[in-house]
Amino acid sequence: MKTKMKNTILIVSMALVSFGVFAQHDHGSHDEKKEMSQKMEPMFKDKKLGIAYGHYIHLKEALVASQMNEAKKAATKLEASLGSEDNWQEAKAEAAKVVSATTLDGQRKAFASLSNEMASLVKSGELSMGEVYLEYCPMANNNAGAYWLSNQKEIKNPYFGDKMLKCGSVKETIN
Repeated sequence: MKTKMKNTILIVSMALVSFGVFAQHDHGSHDEKKEMSQKMEPMFKDKKLGIAYGHYIHLKEALVASQMNEAKKAATKLEASLGSEDNWQEAKAEAAKVVSATTLDGQRKAFASLSNEMASLVKSGELSMGEVYLEYCPMANNNAGAYWLSNQKEIKNPYFGDKMLKCGSVKETIN
Protein backbone atom coordinates (compact mmCIF):
# COMPACT_ATOMS: atom_id res chain seq x y z
CA MET A 1 0.00 0.00 0.00
CA LYS A 2 2.86 2.43 0.87
CA THR A 3 4.52 1.74 -2.50
CA LYS A 4 1.25 2.42 -4.33
CA MET A 5 0.81 5.67 -2.38
CA LYS A 6 4.41 6.73 -3.14
CA ASN A 7 3.89 5.98 -6.85
CA THR A 8 0.68 8.04 -6.88
CA ILE A 9 2.38 10.99 -5.16
CA LEU A 10 5.32 10.71 -7.55
CA ILE A 11 3.03 10.67 -10.61
CA VAL A 12 0.96 13.61 -9.35
CA SER A 13 4.14 15.57 -8.55
CA MET A 14 5.56 14.91 -11.98
CA ALA A 15 2.30 15.96 -13.59
CA LEU A 16 2.28 19.22 -11.65
CA VAL A 17 5.90 19.95 -12.51
CA SER A 18 5.23 19.18 -16.17
CA PHE A 19 2.20 21.46 -16.16
CA GLY A 20 4.28 24.24 -14.59
CA VAL A 21 6.96 23.90 -17.26
CA PHE A 22 4.30 23.89 -19.99
CA ALA A 23 2.60 26.96 -18.51
CA GLN A 24 5.89 28.84 -18.43
CA HIS A 25 6.70 27.80 -21.97
CA ASP A 26 3.25 28.85 -23.15
CA HIS A 27 3.64 32.19 -21.40
CA GLY A 28 6.91 32.69 -23.22
CA SER A 29 5.32 32.07 -26.59
CA HIS A 30 2.77 34.83 -25.91
CA ASP A 31 5.65 37.26 -25.36
CA GLU A 32 7.25 36.11 -28.61
CA LYS A 33 3.97 36.61 -30.49
CA LYS A 34 3.60 40.09 -29.01
CA GLU A 35 7.18 40.95 -29.96
CA MET A 36 6.68 39.59 -33.47
CA SER A 37 3.50 41.60 -33.99
CA GLN A 38 5.34 44.75 -32.95
CA LYS A 39 8.02 44.07 -35.55
CA MET A 40 5.66 42.84 -38.26
CA GLU A 41 6.60 44.02 -41.69
CA PRO A 42 3.96 46.06 -43.47
CA MET A 43 2.05 44.39 -46.27
CA PHE A 44 1.09 46.13 -49.48
CA LYS A 45 -1.94 45.50 -51.67
CA ASP A 46 0.45 45.58 -54.65
CA LYS A 47 2.61 42.51 -54.08
CA LYS A 48 5.36 43.81 -56.41
CA LEU A 49 5.65 46.96 -54.31
CA GLY A 50 5.83 44.78 -51.20
CA ILE A 51 8.70 42.79 -52.67
CA ALA A 52 10.56 45.95 -53.71
CA TYR A 53 10.00 47.47 -50.27
CA GLY A 54 11.39 44.32 -48.64
CA HIS A 55 14.59 44.65 -50.70
CA TYR A 56 14.76 48.35 -49.80
CA ILE A 57 14.56 47.48 -46.07
CA HIS A 58 17.29 44.86 -46.55
CA LEU A 59 19.44 47.56 -48.18
CA LYS A 60 18.72 50.01 -45.34
CA GLU A 61 19.71 47.41 -42.73
CA ALA A 62 22.94 46.63 -44.60
CA LEU A 63 23.81 50.34 -44.57
CA VAL A 64 22.96 50.57 -40.87
CA ALA A 65 25.43 47.71 -40.32
CA SER A 66 27.98 49.37 -42.68
CA GLN A 67 28.06 46.22 -44.84
CA MET A 68 28.95 47.45 -48.32
CA ASN A 69 28.78 44.05 -50.07
CA GLU A 70 25.42 43.19 -48.51
CA ALA A 71 24.12 46.64 -49.47
CA LYS A 72 25.19 46.01 -53.07
CA LYS A 73 23.37 42.64 -53.11
CA ALA A 74 20.21 44.18 -51.68
CA ALA A 75 20.33 47.12 -54.11
CA THR A 76 20.78 44.70 -57.02
CA LYS A 77 17.67 42.77 -55.93
CA LEU A 78 15.77 46.02 -55.42
CA GLU A 79 16.70 47.26 -58.88
CA ALA A 80 15.54 43.98 -60.46
CA SER A 81 12.30 43.97 -58.45
CA LEU A 82 11.36 47.44 -59.66
CA GLY A 83 10.82 45.94 -63.13
CA SER A 84 9.44 48.00 -65.97
CA GLU A 85 6.60 49.89 -64.28
CA ASP A 86 6.63 53.43 -65.68
CA ASN A 87 6.28 55.19 -62.33
CA TRP A 88 9.06 53.05 -60.80
CA GLN A 89 11.83 53.99 -63.25
CA GLU A 90 13.27 56.81 -61.13
CA ALA A 91 13.55 54.50 -58.13
CA LYS A 92 15.12 51.84 -60.36
CA ALA A 93 17.70 54.36 -61.63
CA GLU A 94 18.54 55.39 -58.05
CA ALA A 95 18.89 51.73 -57.00
CA ALA A 96 21.33 51.27 -59.90
CA LYS A 97 23.43 54.15 -58.48
CA VAL A 98 23.66 52.31 -55.15
CA VAL A 99 24.73 49.15 -57.01
CA SER A 100 27.46 50.99 -58.95
CA ALA A 101 28.81 52.97 -55.97
CA THR A 102 32.37 51.98 -55.13
CA THR A 103 32.40 53.17 -51.51
CA LEU A 104 30.09 52.89 -48.54
CA ASP A 105 29.77 56.70 -48.50
CA GLY A 106 28.82 56.58 -52.18
CA GLN A 107 26.15 53.98 -51.45
CA ARG A 108 24.77 56.11 -48.62
CA LYS A 109 24.65 59.22 -50.82
CA ALA A 110 22.77 57.32 -53.55
CA PHE A 111 20.50 55.81 -50.87
CA ALA A 112 19.29 59.32 -49.96
CA SER A 113 17.87 59.88 -53.46
CA LEU A 114 16.59 56.31 -53.62
CA SER A 115 14.77 56.82 -50.30
CA ASN A 116 12.94 59.87 -51.67
CA GLU A 117 11.76 57.83 -54.66
CA MET A 118 10.75 54.85 -52.53
CA ALA A 119 8.87 57.15 -50.14
CA SER A 120 6.82 58.44 -53.09
CA LEU A 121 6.06 54.88 -54.23
CA VAL A 122 5.10 53.75 -50.72
CA LYS A 123 2.88 56.80 -50.16
CA SER A 124 1.09 56.24 -53.47
CA GLY A 125 0.73 52.51 -52.81
CA GLU A 126 -1.77 51.05 -50.39
CA LEU A 127 -0.86 49.18 -47.24
CA SER A 128 -3.11 46.26 -46.40
CA MET A 129 -1.47 45.82 -43.00
CA GLY A 130 1.10 47.53 -40.78
CA GLU A 131 2.82 50.89 -40.86
CA VAL A 132 5.85 52.42 -42.51
CA TYR A 133 7.80 55.18 -40.81
CA LEU A 134 9.40 58.03 -42.74
CA GLU A 135 12.48 58.97 -40.75
CA TYR A 136 14.88 61.87 -41.12
CA CYS A 137 18.45 62.72 -40.15
CA PRO A 138 19.34 66.44 -40.40
CA MET A 139 23.08 65.68 -40.47
CA ALA A 140 23.05 63.20 -43.36
CA ASN A 141 24.14 64.19 -46.85
CA ASN A 142 26.70 66.77 -45.63
CA ASN A 143 24.16 68.39 -43.30
CA ALA A 144 21.59 68.78 -46.10
CA GLY A 145 19.54 66.08 -44.34
CA ALA A 146 18.07 62.87 -45.73
CA TYR A 147 15.05 60.65 -45.27
CA TRP A 148 14.64 56.88 -45.15
CA LEU A 149 11.81 54.39 -44.65
CA SER A 150 11.60 51.97 -41.75
CA ASN A 151 9.34 49.27 -40.32
CA GLN A 152 9.89 50.52 -36.78
CA LYS A 153 9.83 53.81 -34.89
CA GLU A 154 13.22 53.13 -33.33
CA ILE A 155 15.86 55.13 -35.18
CA LYS A 156 18.64 53.12 -36.80
CA ASN A 157 20.40 55.58 -39.05
CA PRO A 158 21.61 54.12 -42.39
CA TYR A 159 23.68 57.23 -43.20
CA PHE A 160 26.12 56.95 -40.31
CA GLY A 161 25.79 53.36 -39.08
CA ASP A 162 27.16 52.82 -35.59
CA LYS A 163 28.90 56.23 -35.61
CA MET A 164 25.54 57.95 -35.05
CA LEU A 165 23.06 55.09 -34.95
CA LYS A 166 20.27 56.96 -33.17
CA CYS A 167 20.57 60.32 -34.97
CA GLY A 168 17.22 61.20 -36.50
CA SER A 169 13.50 61.27 -35.86
CA VAL A 170 10.21 59.96 -37.22
CA LYS A 171 8.67 62.59 -39.50
CA GLU A 172 5.62 60.69 -40.73
CA THR A 173 3.73 57.44 -40.19
CA ILE A 174 2.36 55.93 -43.40
CA ASN A 175 -0.57 53.54 -42.99
